[in-house]
Amino acid sequence: MPTFASTAPKDSFINVLNLRSSLSIWKNFCQPSENIPNELSRVSVKICRTVFTSEVVVWYMPPSWVQRNPQPRTIIEAAQLAIQVTDIGEVRHFMPHSQIPLIVHQTWSHRQIDTWPDDLRQSVEKWLQFVVEDEMAYFLWEDEGMVEFIDHFEPQAHDYYSSLPLMVEKTDYFRITVATCVGGIYGDLDTVPLKPPAQWITSQDVRPWTDLETRSVYNSMKPVRALFGIEADCLPTDHTCWRMGYPYSIQLTQWSFASARDHPLLHQYIENLAHQLQKIANHHGGLQTSAARTELQALDPLTLTGPEAVTRAAQEWLNTSAGLRWNALTGLHDGGKAKLVDDVLILPITSFSPGRGKYGNMGSKPITDPTALVHHHGQGS
Repeated sequence: MPTFASTAPKDSFINVLNLRSSLSIWKNFCQPSENIPNELSRVSVKICRTVFTSEVVVWYMPPSWVQRNPQPRTIIEAAQLAIQVTDIGEVRHFMPHSQIPLIVHQTWSHRQIDTWPDDLRQSVEKWLQFVVEDEMAYFLWEDEGMVEFIDHFEPQAHDYYSSLPLMVEKTDYFRITVATCVGGIYGDLDTVPLKPPAQWITSQDVRPWTDLETRSVYNSMKPVRALFGIEADCLPTDHTCWRMGYPYSIQLTQWSFASARDHPLLHQYIENLAHQLQKIANHHGGLQTSAARTELQALDPLTLTGPEAVTRAAQEWLNTSAGLRWNALTGLHDGGKAKLVDDVLILPITSFSPGRGKYGNMGSKPITDPTALVHHHGQGS
């Protein structure tokens, strides 16, 4: 078993060392295996030496990212290093055709992976395989680590974050915040990447396209700075979306997405949520009052922080920046093509929601389709 760098707490080394000696999620990266290419086996020694842990976090920085920099001792230092490295602007640190850094973020309540279901461990294994192969950074943010991040990067948002009554709402908010502050690719722990993120954007995806109703042509020459996938694609005239529980005929998912730092669409989401929370605070004399907590608990998480909130922010921003007619994003009439609007790439339903059944298919193709990028098992974030 390879040794760890001496910059992390000793107790953490013992804890993770024991886990890695017994669980396949780490065996595949810390020990040679006949099932892993030789190149990945050689890199596996490096990943074990550059994964650091504290009581609340786990992260990985590619050796090439840290060779000219001091080794980060904390998750915050690692995040700052990721920002520093990607701010240099080297093409190899970004997804193709984009300014989105190759940094993966995931969240879970704890890192006791011996208690995780097998399918979660297998999902993370797949993410880590692509992380190593493409020299990406990786962050697993636990509950306490998310608080630490908020307090360091967005201290003014601490009260808003802590006021959210459900953990799912906190993780919804956090994924947007970490993408805003650091940038990168977010994937729920129960998502399986079907293709490496470094292959998610193709030259076909950024070609001009036409709104079939208004004949408006979208021909943005900007690099992609945000990427979202459709989870609901319904005709606005037949009320299918309402029968299926979607408030928008075109609704985005946030179990996986990607963004450059400081994208205005993400800021729109944060501003919308802050406005709603501040309105509740003003009405009840603060967010920690009993009346405020009761009102917050009555709100639907999907609407307050989830995919509906993401869709609303995207709709508002793209209308402002590009005059987009929202329902022009449908893939029902063009076989499901990606659409670049300004610097935001909207992927068809198959990309992040492939393999849907006959009911509620909405144009979703099998997980073997070339446009399928992520398979979501729906266990939560």
